[in-house]
Amino acid sequence: MTIKPLIILPDPVLRQVSTPIETIDADIRRLADDMLETMYDAPGIGLAAIQIGVAKRMLVLDVSKEGDDKTPLVFINPEIVASSDERSIYEEGCLSIPDYYAEVERPAAITVKHLDRDGKEQMIEADGLLATCLQHEIDHLNGVLFIDHISKLKRDMVIRKFTKAAKTRGAKAI
Repeated sequence: MTIKPLIILPDPVLRQVSTPIETIDADIRRLADDMLETMYDAPGIGLAAIQIGVAKRMLVLDVSKEGDDKTPLVFINPEIVASSDERSIYEEGCLSIPDYYAEVERPAAITVKHLDRDGKEQMIEADGLLATCLQHEIDHLNGVLFIDHISKLKRDMVIRKFTKAAKTRGAKAI
């Protein structure tokens, strides 16, 4: 397993829409392992493939509590097929937007259809942190960032801050 470098705002790669995975093979499973290793190293609780520069519809999660056994989850071609009318608010952060957090309102519960590591279709009903994390990572697969769910004023301030930091590093801007 290899820890991959994270793509950081304002890199335009984060705005790409990821393409479906046609075949689940050893390369895709290795990518999932690399993504989990990268996520744990960061440390984070979710990572979409686009965040390491791979525009494929795959994400990994582990929302287990610190001190509990790890419960890594791999979602290939995830799709939200149902969501509750009830809403919940969580303070979200993102490995691609380090050290910035904001409250985001999303559906409180969702149902997600996806393929697992073995290519078997699965359905998961999620609420709480798992539902929030799944929605956050599926947004990434569609080129959407959690800051797109906050006010334009706050979003513009974050983008300006990260664009300025990127210029200092000599990185690409959106």
